[in-house]
Amino acid sequence: MSRIVDLPHSIALEGVSNLRDLGGWPTRDGGTVKRGQVFRSAALHGLTEKDIAALRSLGVHHIVDFRGDGERERWPTKLTQGVSIHELTIQPTIGASLRDLVQDPNSTAEDVVRVMRAAYGSYITDWAHRYRTMFDLLLHETPAPLLFHCTAGKDRTGVAAMLLLSALGVEEEVIHHDYLATNRLWRRDAEVSAGLPQVVADTLLSVQPAFLEAAYEAIHAGWGSIDAYLHQQLGLDDARMAVLRARLVE
Repeated sequence: MSRIVDLPHSIALEGVSNLRDLGGWPTRDGGTVKRGQVFRSAALHGLTEKDIAALRSLGVHHIVDFRGDGERERWPTKLTQGVSIHELTIQPTIGASLRDLVQDPNSTAEDVVRVMRAAYGSYITDWAHRYRTMFDLLLHETPAPLLFHCTAGKDRTGVAAMLLLSALGVEEEVIHHDYLATNRLWRRDAEVSAGLPQVVADTLLSVQPAFLEAAYEAIHAGWGSIDAYLHQQLGLDDARMAVLRARLVE
C-alpha cells in the first residue's frame, strides 16, 4: 500500500469535480498503470472555458457518457468540439426505489444502502454490454486518451473503473482505494441533492465499500471470478487482454 499514498492523481477543475487520471496504480505483477491514457470524472455540464482548455491539454479525444437519457438532457455536456462522444447509456435503476425512500419519513441509511447495492448488482448483470463497448474503444487500432463519466462519477463510473483496473491486474484492495476517493474528491452537486431528506442524501451522495462489494458479489455469483466475467461478458480473451495491458500498463 505504500505505493498508493499519493493516489489517485486528481486534476482540479473549476466547474467539474472528481476528475482523475487512472494511471499510477500498481499492478500485482510489478507494473504500473500508465498515466495520461484513461480518466474518470463526474458529468461535464459545468465545464468552464478554462476547464475545456485543461481537458484539451490532456489530449482527451474519446468521452464515454454512461448517463441515462434524462440526465443527459438535463445536464448536457459542454465539451463537444474535437472529441468523439460515445453515449453508452446505463439508465438509473434506483429511480422508483429512491422516490419511495424520499416519500417515506421513516427511511433509514440502511434502506439507501439496500437500494444502492441492488443498483450495483444490476450494473454487472444488466449493463455488461455498455462496459464491453468501453473496452472495445480502448482496444481500437488507434486508441486516444479516453474519459468516462456518469453524473456524480461514483457509481456507474466506479464500476467501470473497477472493471478496467481489474483487467489491468490491479489488486482489489487498491481498487477500493480508488473507489473510496470519491468521498473526498466529488463536490456534491446541489442540483443532484436538491429535495433529498438528509438521511437519504448522506448515504446516496457518497460511496461505501458495501456498494462496490455488491458488484463483486454479483460477479462471483454469476461467473465465479472477475477473470471469468471479464472474459465471458466483456470479451477480454487472452489475446485482447494482452493488447490492453500492453497499451495501458508499463
